[in-house]
Amino acid sequence: MTNGFINLNKPFDWTSHDCVARVRKLLRLKRVGHAGTLDPAATGVLPIALGKATRLLQYLPGDKAYQATIRLGVRTTTDDLQGEIITSQPITGLSLADVETALTKFIGKIEQIPPIYSAIQVAGQRLYDLARKGETIDVPSRIVEIFKIEILDWREGDFPELDVAIACGSGTYIRAIARDLGAVFNTGGTLAALTRTHSSGFDLTNALTLTDLETQLQANTFQLVSPDAPLQHLPAVTLPTISAQKWCQGQRISLTPEMTSKVRVYTDETRFLGIGEFAEGVLIPQMVFEPVS
Repeated sequence: MTNGFINLNKPFDWTSHDCVARVRKLLRLKRVGHAGTLDPAATGVLPIALGKATRLLQYLPGDKAYQATIRLGVRTTTDDLQGEIITSQPITGLSLADVETALTKFIGKIEQIPPIYSAIQVAGQRLYDLARKGETIDVPSRIVEIFKIEILDWREGDFPELDVAIACGSGTYIRAIARDLGAVFNTGGTLAALTRTHSSGFDLTNALTLTDLETQLQANTFQLVSPDAPLQHLPAVTLPTISAQKWCQGQRISLTPEMTSKVRVYTDETRFLGIGEFAEGVLIPQMVFEPVS
């Protein structure tokens, strides 16, 4: 009951930490964590790990997907509508074709400067803490990967808005895409709305709201997502019982053929044991989730 995941649909104006605290209270469980922080103004998929599943967070896939609304003609301190407006200027003559052409520059591996109001640490301090103190910050750029940007809607006007679906790798800031798209046209751009539709192996289509969770708990119908469900991107290895016992005790197991990268490890009764890694023909324990007695 207490070792697995919740696919949570984070509400607007809640921090990711707020959601963890609420789940901790509802389940009366201390060991709760989350994958992939969402800004308070964003909604959507926030994977929540319970109990021993918190140790699996580091192995979840990094790919994410979002639906975003970008407003052009406006720049803010936070690169979204939650910040103070820096500049605001009506736009004329900008067409959807112009935007479509500009968006091609954001596909693939690109260099991105994260927003100054972000949780990234510089010299041991969060950027948003430094920004709130009014300190001048030299934010280091990073390489991120954007797999796809699809235009969903375009609304003309003094401050045109663009709805897009974005598939990207971990570490990508959608607020930065909004800001940088505005910079292409020298008009300014900011993020007006954001919903994460996919994250770390979880999808919005079957996510629970906090209200759903509370209702299911009261009705005794709540079921955790199994700990290995979001780990399907990793190959699976099945061990005989004796080898499984040795592996759970920290021993290395010789196996052929050797696989690459990390793997999910199971007993021959299909019981999930944890995460292993191959090196020179042996399977090394990385994280033992459920030892074999």
